Amino acid sequence: MAASKTHQNGKPKKTRKKSAEAKAKNLSALDAAAQVLAETGQPMACKEMIETMTAKGYWSSPGGKTPASTLYSAITKEISTKGKESRFKKTDRGRFART
Repeated sequence: MAASKTHQNGKPKKTRKKSAEAKAKNLSALDAAAQVLAETGQPMACKEMIETMTAKGYWSSPGGKTPASTLYSAITKEISTKGKESRFKKTDRGRFART
C-alpha cells in the first residue's frame, strides 16, 4: 500500500489533484494569444486578442487594469529575446501575427 502524507498532528493531509483537462485549459496569456493568432491567421492588435481570448475562454485577466498593455509588453519581450524563434512577428504599429 502506498504511504499517504500526514500532518504533524497525525491527520492525513488534504491534497488537490488537477485533472489533465483542467491543466490543459490553464493557458498563459502568451500561449492563448499565439493560439488565437494561429486560428485567425490575421494580424491583430493586443486589445482584439484579449477580447477574443476571453470570449473563447482561453484566458481571462486576473483583475489587471491594462491586460492589453501587459500582453503587448510580453509579446515584444519574446520577440526581442527569442528573435527568429519567437512565435510572434510585428506586422504593423501595435499589430502582431503568428510566425
